[in-house]
Amino acid sequence: MKRHLIGLLVTFLLLAIAAGALVLDARRELLKPLAIAEHQTIELRPGSRLRDAIAILSERGLFTSQRQAPYLEFWGRANGQAAQIKAGEYALDPGLSSLDLLALLVGGKTLLHELRIVEGLRFDQAIKLIADDPVLVHTLADTRVETVMAAIGQPDAHPEGRFFPDTYRFTKGTTDVAILRQAFNAMRRVLDESWTQRAADLPYAGPEDALTMASIVEKETGVPQERARIAGVFVRRLKMGMRLQTDPTVIYGLAERFDGNLRKADLLADGAYNTYVRAGLPPTPICLPGRAAIEAALHPAAGNELFFVSRGDGSHQFSATLQEHEAAVREFQLRGAPGGRK
Repeated sequence: MKRHLIGLLVTFLLLAIAAGALVLDARRELLKPLAIAEHQTIELRPGSRLRDAIAILSERGLFTSQRQAPYLEFWGRANGQAAQIKAGEYALDPGLSSLDLLALLVGGKTLLHELRIVEGLRFDQAIKLIADDPVLVHTLADTRVETVMAAIGQPDAHPEGRFFPDTYRFTKGTTDVAILRQAFNAMRRVLDESWTQRAADLPYAGPEDALTMASIVEKETGVPQERARIAGVFVRRLKMGMRLQTDPTVIYGLAERFDGNLRKADLLADGAYNTYVRAGLPPTPICLPGRAAIEAALHPAAGNELFFVSRGDGSHQFSATLQEHEAAVREFQLRGAPGGRK
């Protein structure tokens, strides 16, 4: 009897030692980095389990030993995580261990792609960026204005200026229409919020006029500290009934006819967007303005300046009188500063 008991104890100890060694080995293998030499991704479809992820990794030869795959599956089953895997696209980067991978898949931290729509783009340029993105799911039949605006539920809206320029992050499977809706709603939200906090006594009939002014400010300068000052010039001109005389509106009206050179004949030709011959704001925005340009349009700088001319370095010389302005034009344009006379 005593020998039998001792035998059982010895067997138990041996089993415990073996189990301990197995646990230590499993832990060591599960914490060991996978054989990932460079960034890659793994995509799991809806309904996928841990076994499906393991199969993909095995096929790619990412396990560093034959024990890692069964250890990972056993560990996931033992703690209930094997059935908690979430579908999506995941980033696999060097240094990732099997346990890191399991936490990633259970947490659903899917890979985010980026699409950057920069300030000052026209609608047609922005829609081309979206149409050319290799990750988005393209559902639009074409990129005509009518097709795009109908797809986002805004068939009667003019598209120019209506989409907020920003960096949009999205998961694989996101559609072009989803990004367009997000950008449209973002612009509406930003404009509405800014409009409620606008300065007093602005010559705008409503937020749409402010958006149009913001688009002009966006195209007129890339110098942040000049935006409110540029807006101030145009706001004072509107109040006085002066024509805005801004080149970017003329260029927008010329569309594909603009070849890079703005000629005197272009400035004299009548057109809805020619602010040299027509008073007031053009009928629509001329680009996608950013938040800073919108803020400038709604909070123009005070002063008496009515003119500005390009210095040739991206900045402008501002003047209060026509005499000062003409002197500035002679100074800077005779030096070869391109355009920018207002």
